[in-house]
Amino acid sequence: MKKFYILCSLFVLVTLSAFFNENAEKTLYSSVYSGKIESLRTSQLRLIDIITNADLSSPSGKQKISEQINECRKVLKGVDFWLRYLEPTVYKKINGPLPVEWETEVFEKFEKPYKREGAGFTLAAVYLDEEEVNKDSLISLIKSSFEATETYRADSITNNLQDYHHFYLCNRLMLLNLASIYTTGFECPDTNRVIPELRLLLSEAGNTYETFNHSFDATPLTRDYLLLFKNALNFAEKQPDEYSSFDHFTFVKDYISPLYTMNQQLIRQYRVVTKSFVDYSLNKSNTSLFSKDLYNGQNSKGIFLRVSDENVLDEIDRVGKLLFYDPILSGNNKRSCASCHKPTEFFTDTTATTAFQFDNKGKLDRNTPTLINVGFNHLVMLDGKHISLQDQTKSVMMNPTELGSNEKEMLNKVLSCKDYKIAFTRLLEFTPQEDEITLDHITSAITFYYSKFSKYYSPFDDAMENKSTINQSAKTGFNLFMSKSQCATCHFVPQFNGVKPPFVSSEFEVLGVPRDTLFSEGTADKGRFNVNPAHETGNAFRTGSIRNAAHTAPYMHNGVFTTMTQVIDFYDGGGGAGRGLDIPNQTLSSDSLHLSGQEKKMLIAFIESLNEKIVFEKPPVRLPLSSSPSLNKRKIGGEY
Repeated sequence: MKKFYILCSLFVLVTLSAFFNENAEKTLYSSVYSGKIESLRTSQLRLIDIITNADLSSPSGKQKISEQINECRKVLKGVDFWLRYLEPTVYKKINGPLPVEWETEVFEKFEKPYKREGAGFTLAAVYLDEEEVNKDSLISLIKSSFEATETYRADSITNNLQDYHHFYLCNRLMLLNLASIYTTGFECPDTNRVIPELRLLLSEAGNTYETFNHSFDATPLTRDYLLLFKNALNFAEKQPDEYSSFDHFTFVKDYISPLYTMNQQLIRQYRVVTKSFVDYSLNKSNTSLFSKDLYNGQNSKGIFLRVSDENVLDEIDRVGKLLFYDPILSGNNKRSCASCHKPTEFFTDTTATTAFQFDNKGKLDRNTPTLINVGFNHLVMLDGKHISLQDQTKSVMMNPTELGSNEKEMLNKVLSCKDYKIAFTRLLEFTPQEDEITLDHITSAITFYYSKFSKYYSPFDDAMENKSTINQSAKTGFNLFMSKSQCATCHFVPQFNGVKPPFVSSEFEVLGVPRDTLFSEGTADKGRFNVNPAHETGNAFRTGSIRNAAHTAPYMHNGVFTTMTQVIDFYDGGGGAGRGLDIPNQTLSSDSLHLSGQEKKMLIAFIESLNEKIVFEKPPVRLPLSSSPSLNKRKIGGEY
């Protein structure tokens, strides 16, 4: 009996020892995090002290402040891995790229957007370069940053560090940002520091990996992952300091993209669980950075969301196609969706600056946007007016200047066609939330039909997946896109639209688009301001994708430019403000990019590599017959 008690005691001691050792390892991981937070706070306090005692009229005084800002940025790189993921909104106070942002998060699909005021190192550095600098204003930017850092000491944040789940989600966001913003100067005003800061971030991340594996040895990063990451750091170390000379193409293709794949595989293997809105749009099952299922911006199925049977989906697609070409949806039975969104022209209209209004006389204010890849936006329409593809479709149908119809009349006309009525009656079985055919059935069929054309890939995508190659001009063009031309600070990898990691918001930019190519005045269209009135949103428009841009001229919201060369010249010249227009809230820099003619050609070569290999379909042979003889005169695709 005595031996039994001894054995039990030994078992308890071993168990307790293992328990305390395990917790000690986790404490080590947490203490590394806490230490880096304290270092950041110390550097911020040091910066506040330097500003307080500095002579801002002296170049040496400003230089000393600038040097400490850079020191703060270095310290931030050691903890950025956690901060940007664990509390992204607060992060804008530490290193916000803009003084005010109205980016619309996914939650704001259901509530009004709210103003986010930025602060921190980037804004302080930019402000310090102005001719007149107010000391209190400068201190305020850093104090806000210091107060924001305090948030990351709260239990609600640090509790995440007690298990491994957060780590792989933090890592995923870091890898996505490595592909999209960390090498572009998106939030680094001094472009000479972009690559040195990148190296520092990679080095610090490597140290974090080591501590994590030591602390969570049951769910570690694999040897293959760590080796490839080390190679990525070695690659960055050997690259030039100048970000316009950095090989972004190879960095993303050979290192970041496969690292992302490995991390996603580990997320699935370790059954990583998230409770953060940061992961709202990302697809946990996705294993490729350049896959069209990386994130979800819209639900193309609408009311048919729960349908998975391929035969049923084929029927929805068939009906949606007929409706897309059917002018029965318009008030005069002469205009269809295909009238403006011509399928063979990448679902836009390349023949007109803006389309005719419903009266077939006046012209609409805006150029017809392509429907290809529109589902990768959280908000649709150029002003972000609608939260879903289905709402946008309804709006066009009811708009007196577009299709000029009304719900009751449209439903009656559609259901007067036997083919439509039988099809939707059968489909009611798959929408148990509705007991009768509604406009939602019609709009959902239409959005499901045209959304399938967004699932195709480009030569650039294939090159990134090592399935094929692209020419050197396109590669150089991508490197320019990511650096000197500053395109990637608004058009983010991989969709090259205004949705950046973690893909939960849509960006709107003020570019100073002119009314005409003479730059006689700016456009009168207020854009986002009409939806969300604010100083920053005046003349702001949602950043669209440049995929297939070679096929979707004319360009800009009003179709003012007819060639890609004109568009690049516009950006190269600093937008409207750079051409002398009074655009006080322009978000595009008014400074020239100083692009050479050859550089512009290579940019176009890259943009052309984003032309997707879409297989378009022929129009339907005939439209469903109606019980009303007058409706049977309608033409496939409409008359204008």
